[in-house]
Order: sequence, then C-alpha cells, then structure tokens
Amino acid sequence: MPAIDLNSDLGEGWRGVAVADDEAMLRIVTSANLACGAHGGDADARRTAVRGAAAAGVVIGAHPSYVDRDGFGRRAMDVAGPVLERQIREQVEALLDTCDAVGGAELGVGRGAAGARVRYLKPHGALYSRIVHDADQADAVARVAAAFDLPVLSLAGVSGSAIQRACDRRFVDVIGEAFADRAYAPDGTLVPRTTPGAVIDDPERVRARAVRLAREGVIDTIDGGTVRVDARSVCVHGDTPGAVGLAQSVRRGFTEAGIDVRPFLDDR
Repeated sequence: MPAIDLNSDLGEGWRGVAVADDEAMLRIVTSANLACGAHGGDADARRTAVRGAAAAGVVIGAHPSYVDRDGFGRRAMDVAGPVLERQIREQVEALLDTCDAVGGAELGVGRGAAGARVRYLKPHGALYSRIVHDADQADAVARVAAAFDLPVLSLAGVSGSAIQRACDRRFVDVIGEAFADRAYAPDGTLVPRTTPGAVIDDPERVRARAVRLAREGVIDTIDGGTVRVDARSVCVHGDTPGAVGLAQSVRRGFTEAGIDVRPFLDDR
C-alpha cells in the first residue's frame, strides 16, 4: 500500500488575528509546519499551535522564514549566510522553547518526548524557493538543521538543488515535498504566486493532483505537461482560500484510493 504524509503551514496568526483555521486543519493533516515568529506566529499563536498539534498527534516541524512580517515571508531577500543562519537558529529556538513550555507545564513531558517536540525543519515562502538555487542561503539552512539534528522538508522534483547539495555535505536528511494547491513549472519549481493560476483552490482538481502524485509520482505542470516528483509529503497551505475543504478533499481522495496517510517521520 502506498503511503504519504499530509502537511500544512500553521500557527501563523499574529496579535490574535488568525491566518488559517488551525484547529480544523490539525484534525486532517499528519504533520504541521509551525511558524516561528519571523513571518507570522507570535508567542500566543505558537503556544496554541503546539498545544493543538500535540493533542491531535500531529508531528511538529519548524517553519522559519526571512524576517519579513510585512511581506509574510514571501518576498525574496538578499541576506548574508551568517546573518540568515542566526535568524533561522533564533526562530527554531523560539519554537523549541514553546514546545518545552507546553510539554512540561501542560502535557507532563519535555523536549525529547513525543508530542510537543520539533521533528523537522521546513523553510517558509521566498526562502523555501530561494534555497533551490542559492548555495549560500541553502548552506545557512543546512547548518541550522545540522545543529539541531533535524531533517529538512524541501521541494521534490528539482534535480541537484542547492539545498540538497548543502544538506548532503552536512549529513542532513532531505525529505521531498510536493504541493497540491500550487502550480508547477516544467522544471519542477513552483510557479510564482504573482502568475495567474499559481494557486489552485478547486477541491476536485487539488484532490486529483495529490492522488496522482501519491500513486504515480508525477504532477501536472502549468503548460499542460507533467513532471516527476518523488515526494513523501504533500502540502495544502493553511492560508489558501477554502484550505480546510481542500485538505479534506485530499485526505478523502487518499483514503478512497487506498493510500495510507501517515507522518513521514512516523516512528510507530
């Protein structure tokens, strides 16, 4: 039976304003990429997201970004490697501290226990796209991942990416990820959000794309072709219009197709 992880970017609220319906999404996904305060996710949002993920049995990943709250981390930024490394490290530490606080005070467990702990790292937004090609920024991400012994969730389908090379040098595992709700270019990269049709919000289309990916290892491209994508996890963005319905449709499609939905880091 084929298996796939279903993840979403969550915990991105700020000053009481929610970005996604985290509570509903955590009932659907198997892994959650939690914002760490740079593009979204203040202390209250982090605490709520960690608490919800732990209670739902959803695996937690750190979702650091450029320090760009005004642009929601979706603007490319020229940041020197050492500076970027420090920024990412501080974000991961903030989420680790939240996991410590929630785990110790509310769940009776600490950082090393299942439930309230960070298990992987997935860069957010423009940083995620930049490290496909930018060796300096990719190495900054890989250095942080190595320091915390975390695998990196990164874009599948791009051969010889900068982040893959950087992680290989530092013995960091890279987990391939695909996107059910984003359009693909023929080279396996994501079409920029400014391009018409870049975000896909049709539940039936999103479900069909995700199921085909899990079964055949391919996804359709914006020009009508396909690209091979070896992914162990599929993302539905929490802030895509109708995200809960999209995620439900994908999860239902997997079940109907006989695909086992489980965390890519499942240690059962």
